[in-house]
Amino acid sequence: MARQTSSRTVLPTRRVSSGEAEAVCSEHHSGSGAAVEPLELPESQRMAEFFSVLADPTRLRLISLLAGSEFCVCDLAERLGVSESAVSHQLRALRGARLVRYRKEGRQVFYQLHDHHIVDLYGTVREHLAE
Repeated sequence: MARQTSSRTVLPTRRVSSGEAEAVCSEHHSGSGAAVEPLELPESQRMAEFFSVLADPTRLRLISLLAGSEFCVCDLAERLGVSESAVSHQLRALRGARLVRYRKEGRQVFYQLHDHHIVDLYGTVREHLAE
């Protein structure tokens, strides 16, 4: 017996090989994303790890500063109002995810975003949230 759900008819569930139930849609969806394949598990795991690095307000604040210019740790700490130790800790995580890179000038170390992709990602997310 079929049941009506919003604008489509869903047929009763059927058993699949893993023993789980699967709903069967009575419509054929050939035109909507049929060629799109899901991410492979290893790639989705790498992406999830990447986004988890961004899931920290202090790291995002660092990225916002570095999107405009390069800074040394002491300047970043002063502008964010946190300790240099805390900034260094967060920069280590951002470096590990290849979001920032550094250069040395004498004893000073200057940080900047790794490449234009990070600037683009930051700008796109900020723009999206402002809409």
